[in-house]
Amino acid sequence: MGRFLGIDYGKKRIGLALSDILGMMAQPFDVIESKGLNNNITNILKIAEENEVSCIVVGIPVNMNSSEGEMANIAREFAEEMKKRTDIKVELIDERLTTVQAERVLVEEANISREKRKNLRDKIAATFILQTYLDIKSN
Repeated sequence: MGRFLGIDYGKKRIGLALSDILGMMAQPFDVIESKGLNNNITNILKIAEENEVSCIVVGIPVNMNSSEGEMANIAREFAEEMKKRTDIKVELIDERLTTVQAERVLVEEANISREKRKNLRDKIAATFILQTYLDIKSN
């Protein structure tokens, strides 16, 4: 088997979450600065290899009316390019509201300051993306 890597793909930052070895629980992993499509893919594939990842889950930010905007297209392009460069399975999942959920957790439950929330928000959102995928997969 292997671990699962969840990705909250953004123009400035990319949030990452990693599953446990059994693929049951997602946990925040890291945030990397976005440095262009090719560099992003190279960096993420290196992380995936180092952590024995067997599946990469990319969140697609779908609008509430189920339409897809610019960021959904950017995330899809990233996922398609990644598929071309690796044998690791790449899956897409609707990430609707994950950033909102992450922000709510950081503000209401953890009481984290605005400055510290930026990086935390991205990896918490990646964790929600990955946990949603893992939950769907287990049912």
